[in-house]
Amino acid sequence: MQGRTLEFMKLLRILAVFSLFVTVQAQMKIPPETVQQWASVFSVQLRELTTKYSGSLLLQKKLKDVESIIKIVELDGDSLVKDYSDDIESMLGSKMKSVKRLAESAEDADLYHDFNATLQFDYYNSMLINTLDEDGNYVALGGEFPLEENEHFNNMPVNTQQSNIQIPTNVYNKDPNILNAIYNSEALNDVFISNFQKDPTLTWQYFGSSTGFFRIYPGIKWTPDSNGVAAFDCRNRNWYIQAATSPKDIIIMVDISGSMKGLKMTIAKHTINTILDTLGENDFVNVIAYTDYVRYVEPCFRGTLVQADLDNREHFKVLVEDLHVKGEAKIKEAMKESFRILNEARANGQGSMCNQAIMLITDGAMEDFESVFEEFNWPERRVRVFTYLIGREMTFAQNTKWIACNNKGYYTHISTLADVQENVMEYLHVLSRPMVINHDHDIIWTEAYMDTVLPNTKELFATKAQSLLLMTSVAMPVFSKKKETLSHGILLGVVGSDIPLMEVMKLAPRYMLGAHGYAFLITNNGYILAHPDLRPLYKEGKKLKMKPNYNSVDLSEVEWEDTEELLRTAMVRGETGSRSLSIRASVDKGKRPLYLVNEYFYTNIDDTPFSFGMVLTKGQGKLMFVGNVSVEEGLHDLTSPDLSIASEWTYCETDIDPAHRKFTQLQAAIRYLLGKEPDLECDELLLQQTLFDAVVTAPLEAYWNALMLNDRVEPGVETAFLGTRAGLMRIMRYAGVETRVAKNFLTPSDKLNLFTIDHFPLWYRLAVENTPGNFYYYPINDKGVKYSIATTAVTVSSEGKTAVAGAIGVQMSLDFLEKRFWAIAKQPSDTDCSNIDGVCPLSCESSDLNCFLVDNNGFTLLSKERNDVGRFFGEVDGSVMASLIKMGMFKKVSLFDYQAMCKNSHHHASSARPLLSPFYSIMALTRWFFSNALM
Repeated sequence: MQGRTLEFMKLLRILAVFSLFVTVQAQMKIPPETVQQWASVFSVQLRELTTKYSGSLLLQKKLKDVESIIKIVELDGDSLVKDYSDDIESMLGSKMKSVKRLAESAEDADLYHDFNATLQFDYYNSMLINTLDEDGNYVALGGEFPLEENEHFNNMPVNTQQSNIQIPTNVYNKDPNILNAIYNSEALNDVFISNFQKDPTLTWQYFGSSTGFFRIYPGIKWTPDSNGVAAFDCRNRNWYIQAATSPKDIIIMVDISGSMKGLKMTIAKHTINTILDTLGENDFVNVIAYTDYVRYVEPCFRGTLVQADLDNREHFKVLVEDLHVKGEAKIKEAMKESFRILNEARANGQGSMCNQAIMLITDGAMEDFESVFEEFNWPERRVRVFTYLIGREMTFAQNTKWIACNNKGYYTHISTLADVQENVMEYLHVLSRPMVINHDHDIIWTEAYMDTVLPNTKELFATKAQSLLLMTSVAMPVFSKKKETLSHGILLGVVGSDIPLMEVMKLAPRYMLGAHGYAFLITNNGYILAHPDLRPLYKEGKKLKMKPNYNSVDLSEVEWEDTEELLRTAMVRGETGSRSLSIRASVDKGKRPLYLVNEYFYTNIDDTPFSFGMVLTKGQGKLMFVGNVSVEEGLHDLTSPDLSIASEWTYCETDIDPAHRKFTQLQAAIRYLLGKEPDLECDELLLQQTLFDAVVTAPLEAYWNALMLNDRVEPGVETAFLGTRAGLMRIMRYAGVETRVAKNFLTPSDKLNLFTIDHFPLWYRLAVENTPGNFYYYPINDKGVKYSIATTAVTVSSEGKTAVAGAIGVQMSLDFLEKRFWAIAKQPSDTDCSNIDGVCPLSCESSDLNCFLVDNNGFTLLSKERNDVGRFFGEVDGSVMASLIKMGMFKKVSLFDYQAMCKNSHHHASSARPLLSPFYSIMALTRWFFSNALM
């Protein structure tokens, strides 16, 4: 999708246009020098006010005073990317060790356990724990299970001393196989706890059994869906499927002959969808329907295999839903076509280059098909054939069973929709046998995903950076080591652990990357794991929902300026290197374009399928100044009441020791500097810079307080603020919360204007891209609450280099600006009007005149119509905006959003157009103009 934003050429412009005509033929004119005079006077007053109430000159002077004792360093991107990737590799390596310990423990427990068909064993069922019956007694499998909220687990009530069991509703929770397997897995409890003690950054650890149960640590209360059903089956999860099998090429063959009508076809479609759900982005697939001829479900994929990513799987599901039965089944040609595709893929080095299988879904096979196998598959039997007999009829069961058994596959009979899930999963066990027999304990990593199973994920949607809500899982298969069953290749299940990507990305500190810099992770398929521009959610009404393809967004869809995909190709190949790109970025939800030159540095993460990338912006983004003060001096100013630091950044690691989790980052930093918590792991460079910034900015506190006490602050000047690269902020509230218009500005919920884990504040990013000392003015529309912000950058110089030290600004109400503006934007009452035809003297307060103040990007800062404030000026008056573009005062900037979602439009049943007013054609033309030029 293409969006267009307008960039203004100068800081502020005043536009005056008449909304009424004196006569039909004539239009009143305003002398240009009048508008120019108004603009000049207002500009001077505004600059004086913002300079005074922000204290920008004082801060710039204090920075000038310390230039002799600071050092400006140019960041070495190659060195930084290596350091950060090493840290990430070490972190992920510790997770892999934890999973290996779980796998060893699970296999040993099974080795020394003899199956007991009469085993009676009570365990904690996560759906039933702490549940009482009518008599006040705990229900079976639902005993007392202490739960306590834990910050490390997103404040969920958990039990860190015990794991518990979740079982899908369609699995009998006292089946002997289930009970024996649960009894075996009790041995994992001690390993779970031990792992967590060795690595306190671990989150969820779990074991998914091939019998269907799911053991999770720490133990939780499992919440069923709205129908009271536990639909979650661990065997359907990507981490389980990827660990249980190697990558695979799959051809799904479905019989759509006349005999498959009705329920049979419904079951067949469900079977196809279930098979598709077991595939991941490392697998390849195609779907063929056959009657008396061969038909590709997607003709564009004729004769080839496609990657089984989410988009392609969902595409196949839509097409399968439209299949209709007809004709007579001829399996032979369809089987030949399937073998040809798989053989060509293998010969050409395409597809997964691993397992290959054909899934035959039919209600019977009558032909002589032995010759096909002799020609294409025997004697090597490289392609396994799995057969699914659909319906209650068993007449052709022998034939379909013979096909599977003579091609190293598996035969299943599916007579109802309820049978589909369990029967489809059987093929995974067969494909895992070679791994089991060879004892290939391959560790797998999943693509990014959002765990909606856990209860409070929806609350996190609104409080965390979207791109960092995702997680990845590391998993490993668990095999039976018993000698008597070793040759059978029995998969016991899969162990795994979740790694929140937020924790991974914290290892690339925000302050080092600068205002526009960032770090990102991608998979070996080019899909994004973490990126600040990844938007996995969309809004539907008041609810945030996951986009259908949120975890298969390609790097080229976000870094779209990489038109030749050189960056993507290098990272997918796991190369180490760097690349420079001139890009068009945007801030403020795409409203405000920025021209940047980004330097990309990238490398692979060993023992994982991931590549790490990092961006530094040329110029101010690569230059950082370093200062030094004594701890005593810095601590005095760090404890000022107007000072705060970025709560989402890691100044000190508070998550390792549970005793430290109660501290905020500021509290932890102060306690560490005072020597009260010497065991805290802290970022020494960041703390040093924070202390220095606290000292340099301390005079602003006294300056702002003096304005409050000695010089009456004008009503409407509400907040002064500043921020530094170290994430330090100082805020002065000139107005109390009762009288303040912008009550939400710079509060904890105002994420856009705070230092967060994935971005600097909006006012900071806008300031650093403009001339230091010149204020940048822009309007804010916060859910109908409108106000304005003025912000500017401050710099520090040393040895011929100049670095941005921070940004400072002031927030004002619209009433304050309007009062000033209306007082200036009018001609004196004694103006000579003798030769003027029309309104005289001119005044912006007059109903005959419309005056607008427009910011650099074409958004309305002031207007008599308060509803116009914050709107794009082209929407307010398209004809004037078109003229401004023609005059060169604005220019179009094309931006692209490949993650946008198109809403389904609602059409009237009637194609007739309703009766129109005479202005319809004008409005239609205006809408066309905006949709084609000014969006």
